[in-house]
Amino acid sequence: MAAPEIQRIVIDNCAIATVDADDTEHAHGHLVLAGHRIESVGAGPAPADLDHVVRRIDARGHLATPGLVNTHHHFYQWLTRGLATDHNLFDWLVALYPLWARLDERMCHRAAQGSLAVLAKGGVTTTMDHHYVYPRGCGDLSGAIVRAARETGLRFTLARGSMDRGEKDGGLPPDFAVESLDGALAATEETVTAHHDASFDAMTQVAVAPCSPFSVSTDLLRESAELARRLGVRLHTHGSETAEEEQYCREKFGMRPTDYFASTGWLGEDVWMAHCVHMSDADIAAFARTGTGVAHCPSSNARLAAGIARVPDLLSAGVPVGLGVDGTASNESGELHTELRNALLVNRLGAHREKALNARQVLRMATHGGARVLGRAGQIGSLEPGKLADVVLWRMDTLAHASIADPVTALVFGAPAPVTASFVGGRQIVADGRLLTVDEDAVARATREEARRLARIAAGD
Repeated sequence: MAAPEIQRIVIDNCAIATVDADDTEHAHGHLVLAGHRIESVGAGPAPADLDHVVRRIDARGHLATPGLVNTHHHFYQWLTRGLATDHNLFDWLVALYPLWARLDERMCHRAAQGSLAVLAKGGVTTTMDHHYVYPRGCGDLSGAIVRAARETGLRFTLARGSMDRGEKDGGLPPDFAVESLDGALAATEETVTAHHDASFDAMTQVAVAPCSPFSVSTDLLRESAELARRLGVRLHTHGSETAEEEQYCREKFGMRPTDYFASTGWLGEDVWMAHCVHMSDADIAAFARTGTGVAHCPSSNARLAAGIARVPDLLSAGVPVGLGVDGTASNESGELHTELRNALLVNRLGAHREKALNARQVLRMATHGGARVLGRAGQIGSLEPGKLADVVLWRMDTLAHASIADPVTALVFGAPAPVTASFVGGRQIVADGRLLTVDEDAVARATREEARRLARIAAGD
């Protein structure tokens, strides 16, 4: 039997920011998607004699970019948005762990659906979820999250988290919401075996992701690194998020967070950490030397008063940096596009002021930078022939943006731009701002019901 012909989608007449190594841009250009991959991208109209074209899109008035890549999130927090709004990190955790400790499989599935839906509607084509709360008897939470990602159609990395320091060991979560060291390692390996796909066009991957220095033991941190490297997957955790974390590491381990991570095998090209707000010059040099990546979460850092990360210095040193939403209990918008604008503006409040970041640096962080951080820069993060067809068309000719001549400036500095079309591996998942894969109104109702159920359970009703 002859192989089926590859079907093509042609996108014409749009501005294009490829985010390739040369930052190539086209004021009027085209894209050809062939099956799962990008076949061509260039200036002017697409070739007229292409075979097996199943669709032509006249994208005048639009900017085409790589799909956005979200490098840090906690989907389950969709059910606890709008709570503890005036707290720093530690007080916020103390306030919310009693709710999170009551999560079950249905709650996690619905929360993941809500988180994924908002990400997709805002131009994200690849995301991750750092899930680390596994209460006893809660069901298959990892499977529920993976299932939600598959239903929504986003490319996905599950960072299978863990905690083994509950209240009796001086940690913050209730004891029944943490795992034993051996249990966490075994469950993490089972998750990798069940869900990780190492192929070029993988839709689901798994990383090993103990939660943070103050919620896991040194043994769990060290043995998780060994496990990940034995299995050939990446490593993720929170690092240097607050001044209190640094004080904790000094008092408990006699060293600053980066030195502690180095002592447990947690620096390397296969590692990325969330936040990295309180970094010294030596810390930044260590990340640059080892290729350790950073997920920058400006809105959450501001929401929890954690501080301003030294993103310009990280980038200047060559550290891989992507953008992250963080959990929606500390970033209630839940979508990544606002993080582009906030990353630019917040960093201009720091030492570098107006020279801190520009629009194209921020777009690069949100696309290619995020792909580097997730270990997928060879497959996604830029619009180049041979890469996966993860493409977003942003409408730039509405009232909100039409008077801004430069579309990249409009995208980053302006209001959130409407997403006319979003493709993941050549499959369209958003059309004219609406999801094509799930019923977003039904998801909204279900997440509201689950948030109320969680609140009732936590209150003892």
